[in-house]
Amino acid sequence: MMMTTVEAILKRALSGQDLQQDEGVLLLKQTSPDAIAQIRAVADQLRQQLVGDTVTYVVNRNINFTNICEQHCSFCAFRRDQGEAGSFWLAVDQILEKAAEAVDRGATEICMQGGLNPNATINGASLSYYVKLVESIKHQFPKLHLHAFSPQEVQFIARQDGLTYAEVITALREAGVSSMPGTAAEVLDDQVRRVLCPEKIDSATWLEIVSTAHQLGVPTTSTMLSGHIETPEQQIGHLERLRSLQQHSLLNHYPAQITEFILLPFVGQEAPKPLQRRVGRDQPVLADALLLMAVARLYLGRWIANHQPSWVKLGLAGATEALRWGCNDIGGTLMEEHITTMAGAQGGTCVTVEQLQTAIASLGRPHQQRDTLYSKIDPGYQ
Repeated sequence: MMMTTVEAILKRALSGQDLQQDEGVLLLKQTSPDAIAQIRAVADQLRQQLVGDTVTYVVNRNINFTNICEQHCSFCAFRRDQGEAGSFWLAVDQILEKAAEAVDRGATEICMQGGLNPNATINGASLSYYVKLVESIKHQFPKLHLHAFSPQEVQFIARQDGLTYAEVITALREAGVSSMPGTAAEVLDDQVRRVLCPEKIDSATWLEIVSTAHQLGVPTTSTMLSGHIETPEQQIGHLERLRSLQQHSLLNHYPAQITEFILLPFVGQEAPKPLQRRVGRDQPVLADALLLMAVARLYLGRWIANHQPSWVKLGLAGATEALRWGCNDIGGTLMEEHITTMAGAQGGTCVTVEQLQTAIASLGRPHQQRDTLYSKIDPGYQ
């Protein structure tokens, strides 16, 4: 009987209908290898139907400009207090040096995020500091796409300076930010957030900031931090909120939307001990991540077309396998990464274009370099 239900749900997803939350939960709770194989196959089929067989990637550099942070998220091994061993805060010159090296290596994007450092101000204003960072990079490298500052960082700047979210996003956009990472979402469920990141913005604020960005013409990505204390119901609730947000942006003809969904499986090796004990393992369970990625593809359907695994968290082999479970993009070269690596991830912090292409080719699928917003880039681009 259950098999019929799974088959009926998969048939609906493939025909372009939006799944209900209870249907998504039912798919996530499947344990039979046959049912899971069916879910994988249909997610892969839907991916093929929506975006074809080509696997995309972006040549980018990740710059975490500081790990000094006023918050204490229970999963974070990255943050430090000012003056604490291992704390860092890059000067503008150091950031420009990293950007120059990225451009030399063919990067079209700089992804920039950092801790919430109350001392990162110019003349007492937080926004002035962030605007200066952006303008410095854009002045030297006008062609670089700046994918920068999470909804949490936007809220932090707004709170520090007594501004609205729209004022902050507008100023960053005018300075040269072209898109915003949809990080700090963790799980959009306030019960989970109270344990995981009690000082972070709540779900409604995250959704409000991303929606405001779309209204103001700033595209965003979307993410989920999975595999810690959340339930299948909460995972689907998260996907439901992302889907509703995207529908709202599209139906209201906002000039920007969510460009992609990225699953970020929890890495707990160096996480603070209480959460580590509660989760009970150091590295993500690949099988759980793959099933969730397949269900995310089915649940988000035609609303969010691009799906990306995290090779930093799953390793390149795990991320390559995810391309058989509904994903169509393998992410970026990154060149460096500190947040997940400091948590004990084993995926590394840099892959070459050749490594990404080889991984994609191992599945017999074509590869294509893209820009941040999923337009094709000729490999000779510079």
